[in-house]
Amino acid sequence: MTTVHTFSFFMFYFFLFSASTIIAKVQHHNFVIQETPVKRLCKTRNAITVNGMFPGPTLEVNNGDTLEVKVLNRARYNITIHWHGVRQMRTGWADGPEFVTQCPIRPGKSYTYRFTIQGQEGTLWWHAHSSWLRATVYGALIIQPTPGSSFPFPKPDHQTALMLGEWWNANPVDVINQATQTGAAPNISDAYTINGQPGDLYNCSTNETVVVPINSGETSLLRVINAALNQPLFFTVANHKLTVVGADASYLKPFTTTVLMLGPGQTTDVLLTADQPPKRYYIAARAYQSAQNAPFDNTTTTAILQYNKTTTTSPPIVPFLPAFNDTNTVTSFSRKFKSLRNVVVPKTIDDNLVFTIGLGLDNCPKNFPKNRCQGLNGTRFTASMNNVSFVLPSNFSLLQAHSNGIPGVFTTDFPAKPPVKFDYTGNNISRALFQPVKGTKLYKLKYGSRVQVVLQDTSIVTSENHPIHLHGYDFYIVAEGFGNFNPKKDTSKFNLVDPPLRNTVAVPVNGWAVIRFVADNPGVWLMHCHLDVHIKWGLAMAFLVDNGVGTLETLEAPPLDLPVC
Repeated sequence: MTTVHTFSFFMFYFFLFSASTIIAKVQHHNFVIQETPVKRLCKTRNAITVNGMFPGPTLEVNNGDTLEVKVLNRARYNITIHWHGVRQMRTGWADGPEFVTQCPIRPGKSYTYRFTIQGQEGTLWWHAHSSWLRATVYGALIIQPTPGSSFPFPKPDHQTALMLGEWWNANPVDVINQATQTGAAPNISDAYTINGQPGDLYNCSTNETVVVPINSGETSLLRVINAALNQPLFFTVANHKLTVVGADASYLKPFTTTVLMLGPGQTTDVLLTADQPPKRYYIAARAYQSAQNAPFDNTTTTAILQYNKTTTTSPPIVPFLPAFNDTNTVTSFSRKFKSLRNVVVPKTIDDNLVFTIGLGLDNCPKNFPKNRCQGLNGTRFTASMNNVSFVLPSNFSLLQAHSNGIPGVFTTDFPAKPPVKFDYTGNNISRALFQPVKGTKLYKLKYGSRVQVVLQDTSIVTSENHPIHLHGYDFYIVAEGFGNFNPKKDTSKFNLVDPPLRNTVAVPVNGWAVIRFVADNPGVWLMHCHLDVHIKWGLAMAFLVDNGVGTLETLEAPPLDLPVC
């Protein structure tokens, strides 16, 4: 009897494995990085693109598929590609951040990214992770359910990716290079875009406005991605309800809203049913700006939801969008996020970390002329986590240095707590705390460690909603709040039953968020603010996760074509 059961058990898993092996595919793609003339806002400039497309190609895969993407760099800049939100289990060499997991792909060179999608379904995306090239080098990564399985909601009639972006009339690389030279904040964008187009409300843009067709009674799955460089964005569709069903390639308990807020890097999947009179309705996005007195692009990008059999001459219906500083709407929205089912959240914590995040001001170096110190009061803008302003290496990537035991590239003394306790969100912070130290400091985690990180905003220079992204991991957001995190009072607010699983958390302005994850993916993994101006200023750190036991808990060997510095 026992033998029969054992045989049946073995055969069940044999067929299950065989089926999954047959179903899973290997997809091969070629990305050519090149300069392409792009006309927006009445002007044409050469933009860096993939395969001449802006935005770049959408990659559609199934959960379980393997991707091999050869990137050939025919542009004049160094480049890398990051697969935003992909877990990259043991394949850290394919993660993509420049000088973190690889040296850049030099002009004329190539590199093939190889990785497998494991246990993720929904909407992710890919983008350049060098300088400000992701302003135009980005695209959607759609992960459909494993063949034979389905969505945990009624199958939609259509699926549409809507990528929100930012456009500069100037070359974005020149914009950030000028800011780095002067120490000032970079110039703001000239437009927001939906799938690369600004929309009706901008000059010379009406004819190219994106149109999303739909029939009355149909339901569409809108996959909304904030690919903007520096701006959290509100998103809405005039007169239509949006049912949120997923975010960052994880399913959620469905809830209905009229407005989304996405920080840069975040994705949100919503169901929209065409239940309104057959007309034309604006799809719109504009800034959520939480930093006081900071300049921002206060324009609105639009696309059009167009019911079929509607005359195209009728003007689209205009939606309501929150005020640019409507933090109450953001809070109400974010607190509705819960995982679809109860989840296993780490209860016992091995590494209990507190990271302050925020801006700073570097005093003007004595050998710098005044025109290189155009930040506040003759300083240079900077940013930090736990008072360490992150500096990327230039001769080796961090992962190469770790894997090959190369000394002198980084240290592992990133502080577990803020070096100085103060009233983080107060109004009278000592100027002595405005200037962080610079360093390439990592925090070391044992394989399997259960980690909690309190991400605490500060009001140094200005408080702000910071979208914090962790590479190589998803994490549970167990709580958010305002003011200074108080473990005695705020721990009781933790959701340890069905918290949302994300890869990017929008830390509330003048507030905090608490995340938890298990360190089950060996390698070097960047954690940073996804406002690109802030990562350039140093608002980042990295975790070094040790190998575990055996092959399945060990980082793979580096690929033979890994770029050299």
